[in-house]
Amino acid sequence: MDAVLFDMDGLLVDSEKIWFQVETEVMGRLGGEWTPLDQEQLVGGSMPATVAYMLRVSGSPADPGDVAAWMLEGMIRRLAEGVALMPGAAELLAAVRRAGLPTALVTSSSREIADACLESIGRHNFDRLVTGDDVRRPKPDPEPYLTAARLLGVDPARCVALEDSPNGVAAATAAGCRVVAVPSVLPIPHAPGRLVVTSLHEVGVEVLRELAAREA
Repeated sequence: MDAVLFDMDGLLVDSEKIWFQVETEVMGRLGGEWTPLDQEQLVGGSMPATVAYMLRVSGSPADPGDVAAWMLEGMIRRLAEGVALMPGAAELLAAVRRAGLPTALVTSSSREIADACLESIGRHNFDRLVTGDDVRRPKPDPEPYLTAARLLGVDPARCVALEDSPNGVAAATAAGCRVVAVPSVLPIPHAPGRLVVTSLHEVGVEVLRELAAREA
């Protein structure tokens, strides 16, 4: 294993509920309603995909740029108050750093949102940062994870990625990474090259090494 690649929302930080609050607010401004079923359609996706979905469902003629700005403002305002880490996240990050393994944060969120979350996660935990602003094709496309591996100078096939959403798992798998899945909003099935757990408390450096060493 040459590197460990971490998703952010729902994996390291308990931000999915914050996204839901902001999406509900913005959908209200568009004259519509937002439900958990709507959130399930978008978990692990990009801001453009979320905005397009909201406009389609609401039928609003609002400008996509305005809607994205409302979303960003709402998230930054809430994240400024702090965001809780997911169970086991702090311990795993510390263990990976102690082991001297290169790391990257690979998120579909914008750089501004990632920067706000990093105030709680700790910027020192990551050697590289790849956000939704840094790629042309967001998750589930493999570009975010391929970009992270390139920036770290490692082979994605020798990386383990940790994800919480089907979109993220699909992206990491398509990039050639082994995957640890910690499902949050949606279930994720077991598959070759994938370990599915209920919490990051079940994951340590040796678990990551064992997964990386498995035959494809």
